[in-house]
Formats: sequence, structure tokens, C-alpha cells
Amino acid sequence: MKSLSEKVAGIAPSATIEISNRAKKMQREGIDVISLSIGEPDFDTPKHIRDACIDALNRGETHYTPSDGIPELLAAISEKIEKENKFSCKPDQAIVTVGAKDAIYEGMEAVLNPGDEVLLLTPAWVSYEPCVQMAGGKVVKHAVNQKTFQLDDSILERVNTNTKMIVINSPSNPSGAVFDKTSMNLVADLCQDYDLYAMSDEIYEKLVYGKEHISLAAIGDMAERTITINGFSKAYAMTGWRLGYAVAPQKIIKAMSKVQQHSVSQATTFAMWGAVAALKGDQRCVEEMRTEFNQRRKFVMAELGLMGYETAPADGAFYAFVKVAGDDMEIATRWLEKGHVAATPGTAFDAPGWIRLSYAASMDRLKEAMSRIRRVGGN
Repeated sequence: MKSLSEKVAGIAPSATIEISNRAKKMQREGIDVISLSIGEPDFDTPKHIRDACIDALNRGETHYTPSDGIPELLAAISEKIEKENKFSCKPDQAIVTVGAKDAIYEGMEAVLNPGDEVLLLTPAWVSYEPCVQMAGGKVVKHAVNQKTFQLDDSILERVNTNTKMIVINSPSNPSGAVFDKTSMNLVADLCQDYDLYAMSDEIYEKLVYGKEHISLAAIGDMAERTITINGFSKAYAMTGWRLGYAVAPQKIIKAMSKVQQHSVSQATTFAMWGAVAALKGDQRCVEEMRTEFNQRRKFVMAELGLMGYETAPADGAFYAFVKVAGDDMEIATRWLEKGHVAATPGTAFDAPGWIRLSYAASMDRLKEAMSRIRRVGGN
């Protein structure tokens, strides 16, 4: 029998999903596992969003739509980008995708040719590299400053004639760091000086604590070369809805649309009406969730500090990125098997020696998790 795809064989499975599945298996066996391993808000999707989806179902919104998304949602995305992110966006510069991950994959396919190099800033979310690989590109990695989690001029050493794209993620998964103006301007200068495309993953933009979120496309003429990735999973607690979007120059959106037409076709029709309600409806639900995340963040960071752990600056998202003394894979396994706390080893993010904890869990569960980590140890 002929062999399977070498390209797919060379791609690592998602470590975050692997850890989550392992924790769920233990839970099915009756073990009280506290899962802090996956990036999923523990809140229900706000009622007005659910109601909009139900209304769409009841009026028969169950058929095909234009592949890029329903006009009402594309218009809402355009309006949101111009108002909040401060750069120009017409509806035909947006595409609705099956989750933000799908937008990232389609963007890679639209831009990259075999052998093109993509600069990834580590620690990096687990799916960026596989998306580059599936699109035929080559990953070049550059570590951010391990104290500040910001950029400096050393990034220039990674750029060459084969470099085509840089990927940034602010707020960051896994570190929770938010790039400041200096780092963002450095990325913009790099792209303009070396004629690079940029992919700016801003899925956590609504979850920022005491810092300013800056959209890369709002700097200078960066909107002409930036694919801005966003979605509804994190800010609106809509992970299972699988709705993301990308905003980019029209030529890139057209190329992404080809990929979408020949793969997933479109995002789910009735779900898109829920997304319209999310963007155009009352935003107090977002602030309420952000406020609760912030309280949890303060508690978890304080507890980890009392235990003597060094952490990355958790200025955004809902993660504590913890430096451990020893092998992060071994320590994460110990936390799971002996402490029954599931966390993701930093090796999955090209950051050995670190562990990511999600504080998207109730305060009671977080208190118990901190108690278990204190008992098991790892620093």
C-alpha cells in the first residue's frame, strides 16, 4: 500500500488539544481533574447572541450564503474595524471563516509559495507553524525578550531575501504579553523596509488589563500589507460556534476566498447571525467577562508569586505563563498525574522551561488548583 502524505506526517498534533483530551479521559474515569490547559472561556454565550441565532433558525436561515459571509456580518466587521481598530476596511476586505484558526490557515495559503520563510516570534501559539508547513512555507523562529516579552533590534538578524511574512500575536497566547508601541513600530518598520506581509492575530484584543491594544494595520500604511485575524470565541464566549474573520487587502481576501470555496465553503449560516448580534449588540457582556477574568488573573498571579514562581507579564488574554525549574514536560505531567491539574507545557510553544495555565475557570476551581500546585511543586 502506498504511503500517506509526508507533509502531514511531519506536522505535530496540537499539544493543547492533546493535554485537554488526556484530562477529559481522566475525568471520565472519575478523577477530579481541574483543567487549565485549553483556551476556552467558562462563561455561557450571552443570551442576546444565542437568541439571534435561534431567531435565524426559526426564520429559515439554514441555506448557503455567499462564501465570504452574509453581507450583514461583513458590514458589521467593517464598521467595527474602522471604529475600534482605527484603520480603513470595506466589507469586501473581510472574510468570515470557520474559526480564527481557519482564517490563519487560509491567509497562509493565500500568501505563501513553497520555500517562502515566515518569521514566528516565540513563544508562539501551537498552530502557526503547522499552518505555515501546510501552505508549503518554512518557519524561522525568533525569541522575544524573556524578561519583558517585547521585541528589540535583534529580530533584524532573522530577515533575508526569502522572508515573506511575519506573524505577531498581541495579546499573546501563551504568554499573555501585550506588545507596546515600540515593539509594534519595530514590526511595522521591518515590514516596510523589507517588503514583508504581516499576519496580526488579535483574537484576545478585548481581554487587556491596564495596557493599550494596538492594531498593527493602524500603523502607517500597514493596512496595505497586513492580514488582521480576529473572531468571536474569546471575547464573546463563542468557542463552539466556530466563527472567525480576517481583514486584509482585497487581493488577499480574494485568494483566501478561493481556499474557502474549495474547502469549507462557508461559515455556518445561522451562527453568522449570532455574530452580527455580538458585534452590534450591547457590549457590557464583554466588559463583565473581562472584569471577572481580571479578578482571576490577579489572584492566580499573586498565588504563583507567593510560591516563588517567575511569570511572564500577564497583561492580556487569560493565561499565566509560569517559569519552572526543570523539564516542563515532566512537571506538567506531575501536575496532572499527582495534582490532577491539567496545564500545557511550554515546549508546545517553543518555550521549554515554561508552563501555560489558563485562568478561564471559576475562582473556586482556581483556588483549589493553586493549592494542588503548591502541594506538588515544580519550582
